[in-house]
Amino acid sequence: MGDTVDPGVTTGNEDDSEVAIERGRRLFAGRCDFVAGIASMDALPPSGLPEIAFAGRSNVGKSSLINALTGRRSLARTSRTPGRTRQLNFFDLGGRLMLVDLPGYGYARASKTDIAQWSRLVRNYLRGRAGLKRLCLLIDARHGLHDGDRVLMTMLDEAGVAFQGVLTKADKTSGEALPESADKVRADLARQIAAHPRLIVTSARTQAGIPELRAELAALAGATPLG
Repeated sequence: MGDTVDPGVTTGNEDDSEVAIERGRRLFAGRCDFVAGIASMDALPPSGLPEIAFAGRSNVGKSSLINALTGRRSLARTSRTPGRTRQLNFFDLGGRLMLVDLPGYGYARASKTDIAQWSRLVRNYLRGRAGLKRLCLLIDARHGLHDGDRVLMTMLDEAGVAFQGVLTKADKTSGEALPESADKVRADLARQIAAHPRLIVTSARTQAGIPELRAELAALAGATPLG
């Protein structure tokens, strides 16, 4: 599976890596139920399970990635129109993890009022959610980091929220473009206090990097025995 992960990253003992990937596969193959879509902090569900949030620019492939992780076609809503997610959507993964789909940012056709409301909601959630274990920052492999991504990274650093870079749409790049993009993003992430050291390269279409990302996130739910 070496061609599905970020080049230059070692995975440690191969047997340990295979066990982690199998744990991740089993967790994400289980039930995943929609819990709530909330538009205000007052409506947040109780913070019981560890939470993993997914954030990124509109049209970065966030819904497609969540569907690929869970092996479902329509768990998270996908659309040809960017910016359709306008609330925080919570999904219960087997009673062990809560997946949180955050509104995309950077979509110019949204009204200024809507943008301000979504931004305030996301900011308050990130700064005040005790159960939030990690945020996956999705970055289009073709375009790299944008200003909105950098604003979010600064916010995460200030809030002390750990985040992990995840390149999306790796199948849409070719030749040296993918490793070059990964190198540039990795260098930027290395300057962020709250950034996880590992960058994962993914494609929802080809499933590249999906097993490795599942393994990373399953570890935050705690290990469970296989068998």
